[in-house]
Parts: sequence; C-alpha cells; structure tokens
Amino acid sequence: MNRFFYALFTVLVLASCSPYQKALKSEDVATKYAVATEMYEAGKYTKAIRLFEQIAPSFRGKPQAEKLFYMFAQSYYKTNQNYLSGYQFESFASSYPRSEKIEEALFLSAESYSKLSPRYSLEQGDTYKAIDKMQTFIDRFPNSEYLPQANEITKNLREKLEKKAFEIARQYHTTGGWTRDYGAAIKALDNFIIEYPGTPFKEAALYYKFDSAYLLAVNSVENKKKERLEFAKSSYDNLIKFAPTTGYKKEVDNKLEEITKELQKYN
Repeated sequence: MNRFFYALFTVLVLASCSPYQKALKSEDVATKYAVATEMYEAGKYTKAIRLFEQIAPSFRGKPQAEKLFYMFAQSYYKTNQNYLSGYQFESFASSYPRSEKIEEALFLSAESYSKLSPRYSLEQGDTYKAIDKMQTFIDRFPNSEYLPQANEITKNLREKLEKKAFEIARQYHTTGGWTRDYGAAIKALDNFIIEYPGTPFKEAALYYKFDSAYLLAVNSVENKKKERLEFAKSSYDNLIKFAPTTGYKKEVDNKLEEITKELQKYN
C-alpha cells in the first residue's frame, strides 16, 4: 500500500513540474510564449489558451504578436468558443490589415458568429449580425476560396429568418380557427410572399393563403360570400400556377370543387 501512495505522489509531483505547469507559474513571457506555441501545435488548444490569455496584453506591438493573436483566435475556434473566436479573428484583422491571414481570419470570424445563430423560433439578433458579417466578407473578397462556404452559410441564415417570418404568418391561419379573422391570415401571408419572393416556403404560404380564403368564404355572411368565393378561387389559381404538382393538390382540388358549387348558386 505504501508503494502505491509513493508512486501516486511521484506522479503528482512530476505532473506539477511539467513544462506546461512551470510555464503557467513562470513570470518569463518568452517561456510562456514558447510553451503556448508548443501546446497549440500539439492540438492542446485549451492549455494554449490559458497561456495566451496571460501573455496577450504584453505582446501587443511586438514582432511575434501577429502569430500569437492568430494562434489565440484559432485556439478559440478549435474549441468551439464561437463568440470569442469571432471577436478575436475580427480583432486580428483590424490590428493586422496587411496580414496574409486576413482573408481567412475574416471568414472564420463571420463563420464563428454564424454558429451563434439560434434556432428559428428564438430571437434572431445574432442571425442578422452573422449575415451582416458574412456579407461584408463576401463583398470584400468576391473571389475568395471561401466564397462557396460563405454563400451557403448566408443562404442557410436567410432561410432561418424566412422560416421564422413564415411561421409567424402561418400562425394567423391557425388562430383564425378561434378568432374567425382569416382576413388577418391572408394579409400576413401576402406580406410574407411580397417580402420574400424567392423563399422556399412560397408554396406553403400560397397554400395557407388559399385555405384562409376558402375558410373565410365558406363561413362568410351572405352579402360578402360571392366576392370571397371568387377570391378563394383566384388564390387556388395562384397556388397551382406556382406549383402545378403541389403536395396539397388533392386537398385544394376538393375545396375548389366546393367553391365552384357555391359559386354556381350565384350564376
């Protein structure tokens, strides 16, 4: 048993005296920089970060500073600390505008901010910020090797905003069953289609607009029914014109048949 505790004690003593532990406790900035670089190159980014955090303020303006702050930002990026990596890469680009790493740094900064974007149902301030950062990068480096990735990220972020806007508009259709205010649903869906003409949710928006128009018409007072039935029929035409093989085809065809029968009463 004594041998076990002796061996354990020896291991702990050796560990406490490792170059990394010594560097953490050292007052020598050069030693900290050398060990931090060694940790970084070995992929031990969390350990590298602890040392970079200690020496970063004293390195500003020094010849090694550009390399240090690049490794510092990369260490945050590699450990998925997205806010800090976004900030550090942005700060790096601002401090070293002539660096050969500036294009990469600005892309990784924008990408880091994009990873902070929450799911569509939450507040989207970080999504707008990420789109702005990525669009700034695209405008500055239109021929960048990162352009395909930048465009794909921007597309996905914009679709998230569109999905949120669509779900808000669709909610009026849902609440219309309680409030009987299908006119509000039609207006909200119309506004969505106008604001996002190329959206992948356009077919669904046209369907819910038609369904809202149909429900408004069939539940309408008599003196407004004919006009609302005709509007519902035109909403059907718009959906089928946009998506002739829509997945809603069977349902909307059945409702169109009912609309047509109702309109025949007025003819």
